[in-house]
Amino acid sequence: MGVNYFTEEQVEELRKNPYVKKVSEKGITYEEGFKEHFMVEYESGKGPYQIFREAGFDVKALGERRIHSFSDRTRKQHKRKTGFEDQRKYTSGRPKTKDLSDEEKIQRLELRIKTLKQENDFLKRVRYLNRKSLSRKTSPSEKNTNSSKEI
Repeated sequence: MGVNYFTEEQVEELRKNPYVKKVSEKGITYEEGFKEHFMVEYESGKGPYQIFREAGFDVKALGERRIHSFSDRTRKQHKRKTGFEDQRKYTSGRPKTKDLSDEEKIQRLELRIKTLKQENDFLKRVRYLNRKSLSRKTSPSEKNTNSSKEI
């Protein structure tokens, strides 16, 4: 097994915690309420380990890296307008092409055109530089060596 996986006993213990939304042997998802609780306690001066201990977590089972990552991520989420709400359901996968207004379709197509123009300009520049470097490699004396020989 991996280095920081949970054992079956740890998974069962974590499932009992009211602040845990979902847990598997590989990872843990916390309730939004815990994230809010964490920020209130953190801003009052408590450290991440103390907050986790007081919330009923085994800090040794979670590990230093998990707690540190949670703390960083939660502080960033706290600054967002949307707060602690999971954003993956809004931003994952391909962008929707159905139900777009005509203005949105035009904006996407204009962006696509701009990207393709930049790509074409780049390719033209590469071709130009390749031709230029090839012409430097072949000097004028090497081009037509047979014409100077007498038969």
